[in-house]
Amino acid sequence: MIRHLLTGREFDRAALEQLIETTAKLKSGRGKPGQPRPLDGKSIGMIFAKSSTRTRVSFEVGIHELGGQPIYLDESKTQMGRGETIADTARVLSRFLHGIVIRTFRQSDVEGLAQYGSIPIVNALTDDYHPCQAFADLFTIWERKGKLDGLKMAYLGDGASNMANSLMMACKLAGMTFVIGAPEEFRPRQAIMDEDLGPGKVEWTTDPAAAMKDADFVYTDVWVSMGFEKESRERMKILEPYRLDMKMLGHARPDVKVMHCLPAHRGEEITDEVMESSHSIVFDEAENRLHMHKAILCTLFQ
Repeated sequence: MIRHLLTGREFDRAALEQLIETTAKLKSGRGKPGQPRPLDGKSIGMIFAKSSTRTRVSFEVGIHELGGQPIYLDESKTQMGRGETIADTARVLSRFLHGIVIRTFRQSDVEGLAQYGSIPIVNALTDDYHPCQAFADLFTIWERKGKLDGLKMAYLGDGASNMANSLMMACKLAGMTFVIGAPEEFRPRQAIMDEDLGPGKVEWTTDPAAAMKDADFVYTDVWVSMGFEKESRERMKILEPYRLDMKMLGHARPDVKVMHCLPAHRGEEITDEVMESSHSIVFDEAENRLHMHKAILCTLFQ
């Protein structure tokens, strides 16, 4: 039984397949009678230290649709923001709540809540991982192709970001090839590249065009994530050759699909032309956050 979602490593291939199947059922059945309500009578805390649109709304709606009560907690307005330890917070909130969804900076905070608490913990984003998004991305790919094995995803930009980390892990688990096009300054974490998580494989190149070759899907993300604003000018200069424009898109397969976890900084990591092209599935991808978040909660509260 899966207790938490902290990094994505909690799921093996069988659990991933079940998660995708559950997501598909929840999506097709949304609004119809007889939908699962595993959160009936349960209160789920949502601790947010970072601003959010899609994550907050999709989790709040998802918790409500599963019968639960979402309770939003701005971390800066809790005692966590005034120095209370994660251990004390976990013990106290476990007495009040039935689960916690947390979006914060430090991965250690998420791990600490799971270690010292007694309720399910969901990592809704840290500086290190974004597993909910990566699983929603896999579902979006499966929805388009009817499979995951053997497909290739290219990723352009910051290869050391939380999205790159989580997509490396997810694609390995799914049996996909994941090729990161990133400069030396933002090379992917070697430890994750080397980790044996499944049949898929991960490669890294500093040549963005080479990364794009034969890609079924291409992924990009903002160049300046929350918490890295002081590095903005340097990052923009280094990552400029990795911008996803129509010329870059031409190095991939003719039917390549474009993905972005949003928000997008149009004109920086991706152009308007690409975002609005027939290749773009970014808004389908965004919608699937809701259905995947519900599936994750169903899995943890089954």
